[in-house]
Amino acid sequence: MPDLHLGLIGDNISRSASPRLHRAAGRQHGLDVRYDRLIPADLGQSFEEVFAACGAQPFRGLNITHPYKERAARSVRIDDPQVRRIGATNTILFEAGGPTGHNTDYTGFMAAYRRVRGAAAPGVVAMAGVGGVGRAVGFALLTLGAAEIRLFDIDPARAAALAEALADAAPGTRVSSVESIEAAAKGATALINCTPLGMVGHPGTAIPRACLRGVDWVFDAVYTPLETQFLRDAAAGGVQIVSGYELFFYQGVHAWEIFTGLPLDENRLREDLAAVVA
Repeated sequence: MPDLHLGLIGDNISRSASPRLHRAAGRQHGLDVRYDRLIPADLGQSFEEVFAACGAQPFRGLNITHPYKERAARSVRIDDPQVRRIGATNTILFEAGGPTGHNTDYTGFMAAYRRVRGAAAPGVVAMAGVGGVGRAVGFALLTLGAAEIRLFDIDPARAAALAEALADAAPGTRVSSVESIEAAAKGATALINCTPLGMVGHPGTAIPRACLRGVDWVFDAVYTPLETQFLRDAAAGGVQIVSGYELFFYQGVHAWEIFTGLPLDENRLREDLAAVVA
């Protein structure tokens, strides 16, 4: 029996580095960590069936990734009002009173942003994608002090719903949903990709290179691969990059703290991961 049993539910997770992160975290404390990749389609089950099966086993916790974060939020108790507003959870802790939902995408994005940009404000942000990670990043942008947030999604109703939720949470911040990423990017100082485009199994980019003109910084939620077309385009234009790897790293560190209550040597963890994630 392992000392700690964790797992990840999602699609296209064969290259996820989450198992390595949590096993490396366990080694810092002499813990044997079992970390399972759980792909509902491969198991012939729905998300809800996989989640229920995990709850019936000795899992301590789960990470949740695309496209199940919003469904996960409907399956657990959420105590944090901000996570309830986000409406998505990527971290679940199994407790005696039932499973609880947390969102370390929210805290992880803020940590990733501050590591790269320090105390600088986000400015005028155009974002593509308003799914689970997009919702977390949207609320994080409010906390970081964004002057304006413009949202685009292939489902306009979802973009409008998130725009309304963000505007309600921060009446002093201008928030809108727009008909195209090109319209969102006009005059923006930052571009964010929270769509799956660019990740393994979803080639391409949601944000054309032409949108990068005049932009100060970008963020791509995708980290497999580390270099997406969007980030290559940004690097070629000399734009500051907040990478999806930084979000991956910090959401994992924060999830570990929820699962165990144990601190981590972050520099050591980065070194342990560096060779295998590249």
